[in-house]
Amino acid sequence: MREETPALSREERLAAKLRENLRRRKEQARELADPALPKDESTR
Repeated sequence: MREETPALSREERLAAKLRENLRRRKEQARELADPALPKDESTR
């Protein structure tokens, strides 16, 4: 077993996922709100 990295609690894992999801959704909303910005079509 690994003892170097302590296991995150369920709440900590959920909080991290929520922050990641919020960041992704904000980025998506910014792209939709300003279609004049050039987009990299290869990432879609």
